[in-house]
Amino acid sequence: MNTEQVLEEFRASGALREGHFVLSSGLHSGTFLQKNLVFQYPERTERLCKALAAKIKEAVGEVDLCISPAVGGIIPGYETARHLGVPSMYVEREGGSFKLRRAFSIPPGARIAMVEDIVSTGLSSRECVDAIKAAGGNVVVAACIVDRSGGRADPGAPFVALARLDVPAYPADQLPPELAAIPVEDPGSRRLHG
Repeated sequence: MNTEQVLEEFRASGALREGHFVLSSGLHSGTFLQKNLVFQYPERTERLCKALAAKIKEAVGEVDLCISPAVGGIIPGYETARHLGVPSMYVEREGGSFKLRRAFSIPPGARIAMVEDIVSTGLSSRECVDAIKAAGGNVVVAACIVDRSGGRADPGAPFVALARLDVPAYPADQLPPELAAIPVEDPGSRRLHG
């Protein structure tokens, strides 16, 4: 699956949005990939994650499990793990930091694929990778459906993306005038409080 085929899954789901958005990273962008509009369709999710699983195998060979950051990474992490034939786990925030919870544990020596949905700066991915390492894990690859950084993100492990885009994102105090003129939406999950 190439970048255009991935984007077509987003377009067909109404998930490729234009406007003014605050990303989970806190950066602002005129383009937002609302992945949940794609992930609500099992057949679309299956196509994307099956292709990501193949890309992971091609890059690093076999892995023993997939671990994703909650909340956004749970669905693609699970579906990618299904196509890799391995268990799926996730980390979630506790006291502001990602941790393995819910009786999840990493077997000694396990080769782990950290699986994300969309990567902008790589911050959530790095935090997830750090949590996996803190729990004794060996992250052999950080993988995502879409890397919107154009390859500049640093997820803290060898990086594989099913699609790569170079979508501009700006700090709040450096918005281009055309973006600043549009009302802002905040669809990201980092600032959610439960």
